[in-house]
Amino acid sequence: MPSEDLYEASGVSGLIAHLYDAALDDALWAGTATRIAETFGSTSTVLKLHGQGARVNLLECTGNLIVSEREQAWADDWHRRDLWVERSLAHGMSQIITDEDLVTREEQARSGFYQEWLRHLDIHHMLGAVFPAAEGAVGVLGVHRPREAGAYGALERRQAALLLPHLQRALRLGQRFAAAAQHYAAAAQALDRLDTGVLVVDGAGAVLHASRMAERLLRENAELAVVQGRLAVRRPALHEKLSSLVRGACDTAGDRIARPGAALPVPRPDRTPLTLEVAPLRPSGSVFGAQQPAVLVFIKDPEAPIAVARLRDLFGLTRAEGAVAAALGRGSALDEIADDLGVGPATVRSHLKRILAKTGTHRQAEAAALLARSVATYSDH
Repeated sequence: MPSEDLYEASGVSGLIAHLYDAALDDALWAGTATRIAETFGSTSTVLKLHGQGARVNLLECTGNLIVSEREQAWADDWHRRDLWVERSLAHGMSQIITDEDLVTREEQARSGFYQEWLRHLDIHHMLGAVFPAAEGAVGVLGVHRPREAGAYGALERRQAALLLPHLQRALRLGQRFAAAAQHYAAAAQALDRLDTGVLVVDGAGAVLHASRMAERLLRENAELAVVQGRLAVRRPALHEKLSSLVRGACDTAGDRIARPGAALPVPRPDRTPLTLEVAPLRPSGSVFGAQQPAVLVFIKDPEAPIAVARLRDLFGLTRAEGAVAAALGRGSALDEIADDLGVGPATVRSHLKRILAKTGTHRQAEAAALLARSVATYSDH
């Protein structure tokens, strides 16, 4: 049968499409081993990675290869000492092999690998390959049958040869997407830990991403809002100015001549203003099409409470010293601190003296600047 006909008639084409779908969405990997087993008329399949230091990462297997928690250490040991993998490595990378290529029936029957492991799983025949994977690991594909199902033949070898390069590519793609997702998650977590709210918006002000602090500041400050998905300032004149700054920053991000981003104060009744700063976010290029230019909007609340517990941990402050230190970091005067805490000015000055010693500073202004910049403002997340 020609390869093109085998590709369609054997079910390999649908399996290959599934592998690439699973590379895009790792939730689809579950059940992949079962699909491979069914395509090859088999009872079990394992996909795993053998890394350095005898590390084995079991990517996916059929349910009949899953052992109880009590037997897991025993199973892990046999995965590391997989006789078929050892022999396949000697046979050559990316070569389709069967158990008959690797061991004689007598040798297999005598081996501990068979006596303790394969017989327990009702596995006798194997079709598969070892292949290079990311970071020096060795990928393993193993498809299995019991003795009575019969050995794998030339047709199944050809099926496996059609499948293997696509399996390798799908795994590489999946690993790259997983790494990109990890980088994205790290960046999102970093933004969420900043004491400044961060929004990513497009040229029309539509919010593409909001950090947790940005969401909190939007909730707690009526002067700002997201209206129909777009960032807005309640005062019309300020909103128009913000829109102009966003459009200009977006033009700059797209390499068109425009003024760069700038800062904008947003007044609040009886409170210090919020500060907004816009900056261009240049798109990354790709052969699949450049991303659209965007804008970063930074929102800062000068009155946001400082994380007292973190100040105490950082400088070894007592609870009372931590409260005074947080107030100093917000720029409060000593008499204001005394009134807010309900203590006398002399008590606050005594706390200040110990704070100066513990922070290694010599003046109140120096300590206040250090305390304001040492930790993020308070977040309940």
